[in-house]
Amino acid sequence: MNKDTIELFVPGRLCLFGEHSDWAGTSRTINSDIVPGCAIVTGTQQGIYARARKSDMFSVTSQIKELKEGSFECPMDLESLSATAHNGGYFSYVAGVASYMCEWYNVGGVSIEITKRDLPVKKGLSSSAAICVLVAQAFNQLYNLNLNTRGIMNIAYWGEQRTPSRCGRVDQACAFGPHPVSMVFDGNEMRVDQIPVKKPLYYVFADLMAKKDTIKILADLNSGYPFARNEKEKILHEALGEDNRRITARARELIKIGNARELGQLMTEAQEIFDTKVAPMCPEELRAPVLHSVLNNSTVKDLTYGGKGVGSQGDGTVQFLAKDQKSQDELIDFLSHSLGMSAYPLTLKPQKSIKKAIIPVAGFGTRLYPETRFTKKELCPIVDLDGLVKPILLVLLEQLDAIGIEEICLIISPDDEEMYKNLLMKPLSRKHYEKLPEKMKAYEDKMSRIMKRLSFVTQFEPKGFGHAVYQASSFAGKEPVLLLLGDTIYKSNTSTPCLKQLVDEYDIYGKAIVALQTVSTDSVSSFGVFSGKWDDPDERILNCTSVVEKPTTDYAREYLAVSRKKERNVCCAAFGAYVLTDKIFGYLGDAVRDDHVNEKGEIDLTEAFKKAIEAHELFGFLVDGESYDLGNAVAYQEAFASYNV
Repeated sequence: MNKDTIELFVPGRLCLFGEHSDWAGTSRTINSDIVPGCAIVTGTQQGIYARARKSDMFSVTSQIKELKEGSFECPMDLESLSATAHNGGYFSYVAGVASYMCEWYNVGGVSIEITKRDLPVKKGLSSSAAICVLVAQAFNQLYNLNLNTRGIMNIAYWGEQRTPSRCGRVDQACAFGPHPVSMVFDGNEMRVDQIPVKKPLYYVFADLMAKKDTIKILADLNSGYPFARNEKEKILHEALGEDNRRITARARELIKIGNARELGQLMTEAQEIFDTKVAPMCPEELRAPVLHSVLNNSTVKDLTYGGKGVGSQGDGTVQFLAKDQKSQDELIDFLSHSLGMSAYPLTLKPQKSIKKAIIPVAGFGTRLYPETRFTKKELCPIVDLDGLVKPILLVLLEQLDAIGIEEICLIISPDDEEMYKNLLMKPLSRKHYEKLPEKMKAYEDKMSRIMKRLSFVTQFEPKGFGHAVYQASSFAGKEPVLLLLGDTIYKSNTSTPCLKQLVDEYDIYGKAIVALQTVSTDSVSSFGVFSGKWDDPDERILNCTSVVEKPTTDYAREYLAVSRKKERNVCCAAFGAYVLTDKIFGYLGDAVRDDHVNEKGEIDLTEAFKKAIEAHELFGFLVDGESYDLGNAVAYQEAFASYNV
C-alpha cells in the first residue's frame, strides 16, 4: 500500500448513563440554576473502517454492499461543501466536516474509501458522529495537524452542526475509541476524562426492531428547557440534573473498582428514574412497550445484572450488563434467535495507561570496575535473544518499544550528558550506514526511531537511587511510569513480555506495583524483599504489607516468608521493574525536601514504598519470567551463559 495512504477505524458510541444531559447542561448558558449535564459514554466494538489519502478533491466512496449511499465527490471549496452539508442526507455529514476544515485549516483534499461498516445505523449509536470523526481524523493524520482527541471531537461536532442534524456533544465521544469516558456539560464548556476499567465488563446492546420518533422525543423534552414552567418540567430538570449527577458519579466509581453487580443495579435504577420523571414529558414515545418487555423478560434477568434504554430512549435500542462472558454469549443468542433482534457484544477491558518509562543510568558501576572505568555499565555488551550483540541499555529500550512505551527518560550524571546524547541521538554516518547489509539498515532505522523517544534529566548530586528517580518527577507529571534498572534485563517464560505483564496488572489495580520473583530464604540478602497477602486466587498479586532491603536469612524466614500452593516458605524479591505513581513521587519529594536520608546519606526508594504500604497503595506482581542483574561480575557471567539459551 502507498505510504501516503492511512487506515482508519472509528467506533459508534453507546451512552451508558446520562442520555439527554448534554443538551440539558448546555442550557446553563441561559439558566444558571440548571445542574451541569453528566454522562458516561463508550465507543463500541463496531464501527466504520476506511482508508484515506491526500487528493485535490474531497471524495467518499465505498465498495461494500451494506453501504447504499453510493459515492460523493466535491471540489475542496467552502461554498460547494457547505451547500452539500445544508442539503442533508448521509453525505451532508462528511461535507460538513470538510467545509469546516476548508474554512479553518490550510489543507488540501482527501479521498476516503469506506471498506467496512458493521455499525448499526439510526439505532442510538451515533453513526453520523462516527463518520464525522473519521473525516476529521483523516485530515488530521494526512496533513499532520497534530490535533488531540478534544480537537477531533470539536471539529466533528461543528461539522455536523452545519447539517440539518442537531447532534448533542455526547455523540463525538466515539473519538476516544472503545473506552469509557466521563463527560460534563456546563453551558458551552465540556470536560472529558477517561475512566480506567479495572475488570472486564460484558455489555450487550440490541436493536429492538421497533419504531420510535426521536425528533418528537427531543422536541417534547426540550420544551421543558431552559426554564421549568410547571411541576412536570421541574421533575424533568431534577431527573436530568441532580438525579443524573448522582447516578453518573456512582457509575464512575463502580467502573473504576470493577463492581459489575452494583453497576447493573444502577442501570435499572437509572431506567426507573427515567420512566418516572422523564417519560411523562413524551408518553407516546417513551412508554416504550417493547423496551420494557425485554427489560422484564425472565431469561434476560437471569443473564444480566441490569439494563436500560439507549440514546434518546424509547423503542430503539436496549443495553444490558451481562454477568460474565458466557452470559453475554447466551444473551446475544437469546435476543437474536428467540426475540428476533439484532444483538451485539461490547466488552470493556482494562486499557493501556502507561506511556512513559524512566531508566536511571547515572551510577558509576563500582561492582563492575575496572570495566566501568572505560565504559558505562549500561553499555556493556550482551548477546540478545535475537542473536545480536547489544549494549544492555539497547536491550531495555527495545523491550520498552515492544510494549508501546512512547516516551523514555534517562537519568544521567552531568559528566555523561554529552556522551549519551552523541551516542544515542546522533545518527550513524552515511559512510557506515551504507556498509551495512539491508537487514541491518532496517535495524538501524528501527533504533533511530526508538532514540527519538528519548529525553534526559540530570542528577547533579549522587544522593542515592531514590534521589535519582525523583529527578524524573517533572517528566512523569501526574502519570504512572515504568521504572527500570539500567543494569537489569528480562526474559519472559510466556508469549507476553515481562514488562507487558506488569503494565497489564497496573491497568487492573491502578496503584503502584512492584514486579516480583520468588527466591529462597537463603538468598534474600541480595534483594529488597516484599511481604503481604495474596490478593487473587492464582497467587500472583501481593497486597504488600512490608518491605525490607537485604534482610538476613533468619529475619526473612520469621517475618517475610510467604506460602504459595506450589511453593512453601519462599520470599518475594524485587524483580527489577516497577510502576510508579504520582503518590510515590510525592513521597520521594517529601524525603528530598526534608533531606530524609538513610545511614549512607542517600534518599531511598524503599522508604517511599514503605509510605505507600502504609497508605495501602502498593501491590506486588509475580512475573512469569526471569530477570538478569548484570551489575556484578558473577551475575554478568551467569547472564552470558543463560540469557540467550
